[in-house]
Amino acid sequence: MTTTMQIPEGFIMPDFGNAGRPRAQASATPGEEGATDTVSSYTGPRKMAFICSKGNLDMAYPALIMGNAALGEGAEVHIFFTFWGLDIVNTKTYDNLKFTVSGNTAMHMPGLGRVRPGLEHKSMPQALGNVPGMTSIATKMMKKQMTEMEIPDIPEFLDLMQAAGAHMYACKLSFDMAKMIEADLHPAVEGVISAGDFIDIAENAQVVFV
Repeated sequence: MTTTMQIPEGFIMPDFGNAGRPRAQASATPGEEGATDTVSSYTGPRKMAFICSKGNLDMAYPALIMGNAALGEGAEVHIFFTFWGLDIVNTKTYDNLKFTVSGNTAMHMPGLGRVRPGLEHKSMPQALGNVPGMTSIATKMMKKQMTEMEIPDIPEFLDLMQAAGAHMYACKLSFDMAKMIEADLHPAVEGVISAGDFIDIAENAQVVFV
């Protein structure tokens, strides 16, 4: 027996856009009835907007990595740094972002698998976050992993993003709350704008909130 899902009245399915890559569809032999051509890649305007709201080291990289990938695919990229995310482009803080175990129940250490198989998948106890020096140790370990994978540090990553054509902005509200001046911002930041301004900029874009 099969059931049909009932769509609530007034529900509008969000348009997430296509993946931007060619996808093959199963088709009949060319010339036969029902035969279809391979679906071509999405040809409309490609635009992505990232909102960075957190200033931890592990939260700084996702938007930069995804933005870099989008630039490589030819997409127009805009990044809005708001609240603690402003630390990512603040020259006084961006080279000293921290990574902490506290509040991160997904934190596990691949190296522990050498001690006992299976431990590499176990979450680290939250109490470790309260141990003096643990945040510094965790931050150092993460930076070491990034270096080994040849992932640039935050200042260099911002330079690369700027060179690749990314557009970056600081949130005016957060900027004013932090008592910052424009000289504090990385040169890649094009301006200090309001949330409303960014909404206008992000029109027709695929928005990712980090």
